[in-house]
Amino acid sequence: HVFFSSFFLQRGSDELSMYGSSPNSLPANGSDSKKQRLEESPPSRVLHIRKLPNEVSETEVIALGLPFGKVTNILMLKGKNQAFLELGTEEAAITMVNYYTAVTPQVRNSPVFIQYSNHKELKTDSALNQRAQAVLQAVSAVQDGSSPSSDPGVLDLAPPPSPVLRIIIDNMFYPVTLDVLQQIFSKFGTVMKIITFTKNNQFQALLQFSDPVNAQQAKLSLDGQNIYNSCCTLRIDFSKLVNLNVKYNNDKSRDYTRPDLPTGDGESTNKDHSLLGTPSGALASYSSGGGYSSSLSLSQGGGAISPLSAAAAAAAAAGRVALSGSGVSGVLLASNLNEEMVTPQSLFTLFGVYGDVQRVKILYNKKDSALIQLSDGNQAQLAMSHLNGQKVFGKVMRVTLSKHQTVALPREGLDDQLLTKDFSGSPLHRFKKPGSKNFQNIFPPSATLHLSNIRDGVGEEDLRLLFANSGGTVKAFKFFQDRKMALIQMTSVEEAIQALMDLHNYDMGGNHHLKVSFSKSTI
Repeated sequence: HVFFSSFFLQRGSDELSMYGSSPNSLPANGSDSKKQRLEESPPSRVLHIRKLPNEVSETEVIALGLPFGKVTNILMLKGKNQAFLELGTEEAAITMVNYYTAVTPQVRNSPVFIQYSNHKELKTDSALNQRAQAVLQAVSAVQDGSSPSSDPGVLDLAPPPSPVLRIIIDNMFYPVTLDVLQQIFSKFGTVMKIITFTKNNQFQALLQFSDPVNAQQAKLSLDGQNIYNSCCTLRIDFSKLVNLNVKYNNDKSRDYTRPDLPTGDGESTNKDHSLLGTPSGALASYSSGGGYSSSLSLSQGGGAISPLSAAAAAAAAAGRVALSGSGVSGVLLASNLNEEMVTPQSLFTLFGVYGDVQRVKILYNKKDSALIQLSDGNQAQLAMSHLNGQKVFGKVMRVTLSKHQTVALPREGLDDQLLTKDFSGSPLHRFKKPGSKNFQNIFPPSATLHLSNIRDGVGEEDLRLLFANSGGTVKAFKFFQDRKMALIQMTSVEEAIQALMDLHNYDMGGNHHLKVSFSKSTI
């Protein structure tokens, strides 16, 4: 149930041991044996799917392939919990395998394993496979927008009633933004408009596709899926509305066909900090079938993305979407650090924006690299998606998943004690309290910082001076009404990152410790 994030895949890095491996078991030595097995068969448009849950339906297996192109045949091996899926083209199959190498495919919340089959096409016994064929016909009729010729009783696929879906998110532990929804749903077609709102204490959205068929495919594939590991479950129905009327382009609503709309309530989301840059321009590249837009493609160098462009920043925000945390350790490897400047404390503060850092170890024999242990796999994914490729102390930092499950502490008396630090008892963890406000305020690194817990009597000049001293230039400043909070804008994201590392938890006296986080606003 993972929809988005080819761009975490750093092929070159052997640290990323878990991606090629079977999702259920993580051998300590990485996944060499599994990798070989994966590479044995050359690409084929027939895929072999293993470890399916019992009683799985044809529709659920077909849904794995739908976003990537036409599914032309399916063979279910019920007793063996396996299936063969044939796609219309080899390209579609390659896209699908590459995609699910980066993110674990899931059916009914359990991981499944996909590889190329030795078969070049499926020859199926028509009598045995009648049911599967009927389902396929019904599904492809939905894809083609025609009506199935065989008896559609197998699958209730009446013509889709509306291009508008109503989405309810249950069990919402992490924030789900409009941009995240756009990322997930645009895999199935062009998303034209989205309106989000809260009703009966539940986050809901109305989302309009250009074509009802896309809405039906999205509903078939996504209904009941979790966006994040074991939370944020999508419940999807067709809306009675067939057209949405969007008045404003901001965090709550967006009409991608009309980038000229005002933002309403003084929020300047449209231009500056909508993560997608200009909504209309960035959209086209996302909705191209199963492919990924060029801004997300891996650069030839170390296989990581170059510093985030606007579209890639949006993807980074959505990159934490649907990365199942199952079996993924909470340990990250950060490399290409500025070894003169970096300390366990500065890494604790920076990575602490995205999760509760338990331990940090700067590697004794490779001081430009560090292991950072967060409290779970989700937090590690979140930190990786936001911090990989950011410039820290003048160098572009690389962040990948480490194959280590924990960070070991040095034995007493060893000389690397200053390089390894245990933060598990720190009072500065932002996410200890379930449902804390901090979960709703997780944003990608940005030039604008949000300050809170400002001491009475501390004025704009004091704060400007404090932040200028951390080696940056303050471009703009704005107090909130109560003067306990403010926004401060530095000239670059790099300066803001440095200021956050220096000044989060800065003691302003009188037991007032300044809290600093990245803001989604601009001043």
